[in-house]
Amino acid sequence: MPSFIGALFSGLIVSQLSWAAPSLLHSLDARQQQNCNTASNRACWIQGQYDINTDYEIDTPLTGVIREYELTLTQAENWVGPDGVVKDSVMLVNGDIIGPLIYAQWGDTISVKVTNNLEFNGTSIHWHGIRQLNTNLQDGVNGATECPIPPNGGTRTYTYIAHQYGTSWYHSHFSAQYGNGVIGPIQIDGPASLPYDIDLGPLILSDYYYQTADYLVVYTQSNAPPASDNVLFNGTNINPANPSEGEYKTITLTPGKRHRLRLINTSVENHFQVSIVGHDMTVIGTDFVPVDSFTTSSLFVGIGQRYDVTIDASQATDNYWMNVTFGGGGGCGKSNNPYPAAIIHYDGAATGNPTNLGTVPTDHECLDLINFTPVVSRSVPTSSFTATGDNTLDIESVARKWTIDGSSLVVDWGHPLAQYAIENSTAWPSSDNVYQIDAENQWVYWLIQNDPAETGPALPHPIHLHGHDFVVLGRSPDEAPQATTYYNFTSSDVFSLNGNNPLRRDVTMLPAKGWLLLAFKTDNPGAWLMHCHIAWHASGGLGLSFLENMAGFSEGVSQSDVDVLNSQCDAWNAYYPSNDAFLQDDSGV
Repeated sequence: MPSFIGALFSGLIVSQLSWAAPSLLHSLDARQQQNCNTASNRACWIQGQYDINTDYEIDTPLTGVIREYELTLTQAENWVGPDGVVKDSVMLVNGDIIGPLIYAQWGDTISVKVTNNLEFNGTSIHWHGIRQLNTNLQDGVNGATECPIPPNGGTRTYTYIAHQYGTSWYHSHFSAQYGNGVIGPIQIDGPASLPYDIDLGPLILSDYYYQTADYLVVYTQSNAPPASDNVLFNGTNINPANPSEGEYKTITLTPGKRHRLRLINTSVENHFQVSIVGHDMTVIGTDFVPVDSFTTSSLFVGIGQRYDVTIDASQATDNYWMNVTFGGGGGCGKSNNPYPAAIIHYDGAATGNPTNLGTVPTDHECLDLINFTPVVSRSVPTSSFTATGDNTLDIESVARKWTIDGSSLVVDWGHPLAQYAIENSTAWPSSDNVYQIDAENQWVYWLIQNDPAETGPALPHPIHLHGHDFVVLGRSPDEAPQATTYYNFTSSDVFSLNGNNPLRRDVTMLPAKGWLLLAFKTDNPGAWLMHCHIAWHASGGLGLSFLENMAGFSEGVSQSDVDVLNSQCDAWNAYYPSNDAFLQDDSGV
């Protein structure tokens, strides 16, 4: 992995979960002006045309609006972190410790110019969860859809349409670089399944380390991952070793109002159980999928997952703790901060820390809920599913390297998979872990088995797919990560599968010692990465690329995108490896 002495991101969001106004370079057209989305009717979007029931994978209200942004990556030395600890070096986006909000409305076009002013590291920016329908080369994965943007002034502009709406984030996909700070939130406004009064915006939750991600990648190649040094809420928290340093994040609620909060876990290793003392949360979105409202007292938020929730300010005017806890006996990560928390402050209450600590929620055992109901329904056949060698992906760990079907992912930064496809060549290296899919507009099924040979260690993995939302058709029985029973898929498990509007999202948890059955429809040609979103596991090879409809992709890609791809690869290959002080020593993603 390329070396960088710095620290995990620590983003500071100015004001109460609010963000700078987006760049709007073109006027809203008539359809946007007819927006009917109000506090009492969030299900409506454009009167008589688009609402919460519109199938956004088929029909998008193309607005003609272009939202333009610029992201510039730099380094800073001897940087004082949000909890008072001085770091030798840190990566910044636009001079801050978290990138700016990418804001758009459903159907807008988003255009982002990225400038890499780092000294050595390349970069690529991935728009997490964005479907990139017919725009695979905008996905931002070096080694898969592009070569890295070279440092010292290299640039690249990404352009894509917001076919979905909801909440997400962007991050570097250059090795584990996002763990050094190259991340930021995405908010795409659209209809919702529940009325609310106030949108509080994104709340980024992240583990935070005093060592760099680069150091930790090497460390975890021969050691178990360390506890995080802190957990940040929108880039801030007190110093657990000296609470007089730093400060709690404060989220202000208006008494009597319903608030929308957009939870995002941007961690490299920690999964979180989130709860609010004295309050329930009502889920209205899982990743980019709107769901029927579902009320719960706590939520497990895996790495890369997002939940849009509503919170009713119906309690006494006071201050309340929002708590993060760790479950699964340490299997979901751990922190040196024993009580990560933020303050829920009712407008009108006195300032100060809450007094009621609350109770630890029920242990989610490193498993996300899979009983949410998407508003836009899908029906997927399950009765005829048969596990075969062609649709089964076996995950194993060998000497702290991760394999899928016996192979660790290692991409070639200088010759990405998409470039092979455009060249109509299948001569990519075997370490690209390519799974070709030729079927068009068909459901394809993938059975993922965690340590089926029972060689250990078997850990929970947040599985993330690019280019698609998958449906979760089933998984093995819920067990604690430390349980000794292994579950391999058998023919009798077919009867437990649910194809009747199952959970749909882009990140879900693979149980330790168990199995997970996913499916997606082959309607988006391109090279799409699927990987574990624990940074050390992805770095250690736990990933693959689906090459979907290679012929359709190579025929459909625009010449202008091909020209950008080739010129960017020329620039990268002129720089690397001859001018780079640090060579690739991990998967590259």
